[in-house]
Amino acid sequence: MVIHRKVGYAVTFHKEYKFKFMANHNHLRPRTVWLGHPEKRDQRYPRNVINNQKYNFFTFLPGVLYNQFKYFFNLYFLLLACSQFVDELRLGALYTYWVPLVGMVLFITIGREAVEEIRCSIRDKEVNSHIYSKLLPRGTVKVKSSGIQVGDLIMVEKGECINRLYLPLAGSCFLRTDQLDGETDWKLRLPVACTQRLPTADLLQIRSYVYAEEPNIDIHTFNGTFTREDGDPPVNESLSIENTLWASTVIASGKRTVGVVIYTGKELRGVMNTSNPKNKMGLFDLEVNCLTKILFGALVVVSLVMVALQHFAGRWYLQIFRFLLLFSNIVPISLRVNLDLGKMVFSWMINRDSKIPGTVVRASTIPEELGRISYLLTDKTGTLTQNEMVFRRLHLGTVAYGMDSMDEVQSHVKNNTLSGPPPHDPPLSRAPAATKVRKTISSRVHEAVKAIALVHNVTPVYEANGVTDQAEAEQHYEDTCRVYQAASPDEVSLVQWTESVGLTLVGRDQSSMQLRTPSGQILNFTILQIFPFTYESKRMGIIVRDESTGEITFYMKGADAVMAGIVQYNDWLEEECGNMAREGLRVLVVSKKSLTEEQYQDFEARYVQAKLSVHDRSLKVATVIESLEMEMELLCLTGVEDQLQTDVRPTLEILRNAGIKVWMLTGDKMETATCTAKNAHLVTRNQDIHIFRAVTTRGEAHLELNSFRRKHDCALVISGDSLEVKLHIMFCMCVPAVVCCRCAPTQKAQIVRLLQERTGKLTCAVGESPRPHEGKQASLAADFSVTQFKHLGRLLMVHGRNSYKRSAALSQFVIHRSLCISTMQAVFSSVFYFASVPLYQGFLIVGYSTIYTMFPVFSLVLDKDVKSEVAMLYPELYKDLLKGRPLSFKTFLIWVLISIYQGSIIMYGAMLLFESEFVHIVAISFTSLILTELLMVALTVQTWHWLMMVAELLSLSCYVASLVFLHDYIDVYFIATVSFLWKVTVITLVSCLPLYILKYLRRRFSPPSYSKLTS
Repeated sequence: MVIHRKVGYAVTFHKEYKFKFMANHNHLRPRTVWLGHPEKRDQRYPRNVINNQKYNFFTFLPGVLYNQFKYFFNLYFLLLACSQFVDELRLGALYTYWVPLVGMVLFITIGREAVEEIRCSIRDKEVNSHIYSKLLPRGTVKVKSSGIQVGDLIMVEKGECINRLYLPLAGSCFLRTDQLDGETDWKLRLPVACTQRLPTADLLQIRSYVYAEEPNIDIHTFNGTFTREDGDPPVNESLSIENTLWASTVIASGKRTVGVVIYTGKELRGVMNTSNPKNKMGLFDLEVNCLTKILFGALVVVSLVMVALQHFAGRWYLQIFRFLLLFSNIVPISLRVNLDLGKMVFSWMINRDSKIPGTVVRASTIPEELGRISYLLTDKTGTLTQNEMVFRRLHLGTVAYGMDSMDEVQSHVKNNTLSGPPPHDPPLSRAPAATKVRKTISSRVHEAVKAIALVHNVTPVYEANGVTDQAEAEQHYEDTCRVYQAASPDEVSLVQWTESVGLTLVGRDQSSMQLRTPSGQILNFTILQIFPFTYESKRMGIIVRDESTGEITFYMKGADAVMAGIVQYNDWLEEECGNMAREGLRVLVVSKKSLTEEQYQDFEARYVQAKLSVHDRSLKVATVIESLEMEMELLCLTGVEDQLQTDVRPTLEILRNAGIKVWMLTGDKMETATCTAKNAHLVTRNQDIHIFRAVTTRGEAHLELNSFRRKHDCALVISGDSLEVKLHIMFCMCVPAVVCCRCAPTQKAQIVRLLQERTGKLTCAVGESPRPHEGKQASLAADFSVTQFKHLGRLLMVHGRNSYKRSAALSQFVIHRSLCISTMQAVFSSVFYFASVPLYQGFLIVGYSTIYTMFPVFSLVLDKDVKSEVAMLYPELYKDLLKGRPLSFKTFLIWVLISIYQGSIIMYGAMLLFESEFVHIVAISFTSLILTELLMVALTVQTWHWLMMVAELLSLSCYVASLVFLHDYIDVYFIATVSFLWKVTVITLVSCLPLYILKYLRRRFSPPSYSKLTS
């Protein structure tokens, strides 16, 4: 499952993706875009049209037909139907072969595809017809989204959705990106510096252009430059992700934004990230395909045996084809249709379950796979936890402040004014030593709080009566109207904490920041540079100038692993980070470095030059920044807590009792990850924990493995360092729980993929996709999406279990239905000198698998062995499914024997009991066959649903009513006699009664596990 914060969770089974746009990457190249002049283009750009349809008007029918008949069995049935146009191979009316093929396969498939295409077309048309304001020399005009071109100047208002990549030129804004990356926190987007103060009309008068990188799939980076040629001298400005508005985002707050269009249509990154997933075929479908191949082999063998018993006389090769047609029911054409319809019903049930609201099934072809999960791999942050951070600890090395001592921190902040002289010292005659210590601690606390209040990307937003205005926040808005917005909840929690101790962030824009002290004084800081957090650097920094003193300070915060090599030597950082991590806190190290004006000017010159680079920009920028990251002063450690979600503990206990091995994959420290695993009861109180030490070779890994094997019922904690060395042996171990810490997203994807490949078991990834997608993008690419982790319990224990058991029963009964009539045909042909003559013709053969038996057989999708409450209370029932017993070669063989027995009894009984005319054999055997099928459905059902009873009665009524119209095949006068009734009754009892007796004896002396819970 791939997590997207506060939007939901994506449950993903291992699969591969084929990107639509990959084939066209060979002609993509960088572009130069002139402002307001789309005609000045150096290459052709795609139209700004979104098209998510698989077919068009002309390719729909050929495409659907091809996708159906590219599979062997559908092609096989097509060839059988076409063979009836050959006189020497015809066995009956054409419709006996064409109606099942066209009606049951093509009609349902074409109808389903048509509905999906129409819905998709309506959605695309709605997006492409959205109206925007386009800036022209004569003013603004309204234009449809499909009419927007690269180079156009477009105005976007608050609340408006964007559907092309857009470079803002005037007006900063906050962007809501939850539909693109799943982040619900707003992101600040900044206009180009040299145009942000220009009047809107002047944007068309300047001579300027944007040089942008070639389109690619990365939604987190952008490289480009903005050049204004009519300046003196010409202005060059670097562009990054902060200067872009991506498609599929919404302007959340701010004034009107004007920007230039850079990418359109299929070159949008959201479109390029849209994948064409292969039609997923689960393990269950593979098993059914294996059984149908066995049935096809049986069909060929039976046909050859029939011809061999004729001693290959005459044109025996034609006889082989006739027998292949005659026994074609051995391979049921309705099997695939019934299973597909069943999957649709299971998906509908999941979507409509009120106890797991918001759950979405996106892979409706594999709901039964939820009933056979062996490994569940889950992310920690935002999946097991709420991703809502609470500040818990401030540590300065010699002193630490917890939640119960925050009033001391507040007092220190209040007694220290950030600007102006320090407070007066008390008289020396009192306690000089204590005064000195108190002053030192007070100033250190004050400096740490100031650093935390400055080193972040948080922006305060004031919302009142629909108006947003940060510039006048202090004059017109109260604190209650302030909302902090940032891409990370960690940063918001830190800024909220500094507010609680007296230092409040009250304003921020592109170049400045304002803090308010407890006395109400406003401290102004100029933002000189910001270095955003990345997964690679694991730190962020900011350079500010204090307007009151002119001091330039470089503040930085980050993970202890990277900050340990940046700060000055100390003897407490590693120990205290470990202590806080063992309490389950997420630790950040905060540091600072004072810069002279000369040092900063030298850095700025090198930094600007690096940012203007188009090639290898990231590497050059990182190198320049690293020149500052040396010998920084360690200020403090912060600890925030990410609390567990509701009912995580009972859900993990349910999964563990169900036999599912749960692995937690996280990028946190080993101590933090271990603490969370214990707190969530992923590791039980009675379990020992074995920490897999760092290894570099396979020999060391084997030694560590031998040490682990000597322990019993022990959880494993493993680090992402040198993970490749450890992975090759990890999957051979039967470990009840595994915690992988310090894992990068790519390593998480690698674990999911290798676990699937090495074990061959079904693997469910929660919170991380098998490919490194993120957020909403990952959710849309996932198979199932749930809104809370606790919903996984019901999704697997109830819906997964029911879907698998129902699919198994349905598939085996459809096979049984086909084998019964095929056995009767084989007996009939054998008795009549191996003649290739059909026993039933015309509507009898068509009606048998449709209106006479279809509804009762399909009603098995409503069957269940236990109530949902019992399935949740006893997750051990799920463990029985992991061995695949509901659909196995053993159960398949049992149903084959039942089919042969019943088919033989019905056919031989009809031939023994009929008196004079052949048509009586047909009447007796066919009626007995229909009644046997209806009784077998009743025998198979474990919990009756009212629709099952309706289906049984409806099918029986349809058969009785149709007898009036079947006078060409059945003697209507004969079926009204007592002789007919007692003969059908005897044959039906002989075919079904032994099975009822066996079922009773089995439940009496060897009851299944679930029967004890229902009694």
